[in-house]
Amino acid sequence: MELQVGSAILELVEGDITKQEVEAIVNAANNSLLGGGGVDGAIHRAGGPAILAECRKLDGCATGDAKITTAGRLPAQYVIHTVGPVYWREGAERSAELLASAYRRSMEVAVEHGVRSVAFPSISTGAYGYPLEEAAPIALGTVMKVLASGEGEGIQRVRFVLFGRRAYDVYAQALAHLTATEA
Repeated sequence: MELQVGSAILELVEGDITKQEVEAIVNAANNSLLGGGGVDGAIHRAGGPAILAECRKLDGCATGDAKITTAGRLPAQYVIHTVGPVYWREGAERSAELLASAYRRSMEVAVEHGVRSVAFPSISTGAYGYPLEEAAPIALGTVMKVLASGEGEGIQRVRFVLFGRRAYDVYAQALAHLTATEA
């Protein structure tokens, strides 16, 4: 599924974020940036020790913020590490603010580094317990606002790489709803 937003293309695909041939992939990291499970573990395993070596120098990352490293052996050039909220710890309202911030800061870091194409996973919807149906409109809406406002200057393609058919379907439904309400 593909949509023009401002001068960029926003797309949804079902797949493996570690295999994406884009300039930067976003890692749903933990605060330490030293690896973990899920997307984080997969990115560290596929990218190799160069990612961890750079992450060790970053002194962690606050929830809602983002930092950038090399992509090691991944097809991408960079990994943008962002920390989403732990849903049950933060509660729905604060989690929504922090999740939007994680996507916004990732886009800002991409722009700062001249990234033209970026791939996102569904941040916080795995071990961090964020319900997909609540996370998808925040993720898509935040990225669309950045692109439509011109703040995403230089970014030509944003790809949401969704793990599994259910995640893809939830994001596709959220995207259809967001575009219908904006029309």
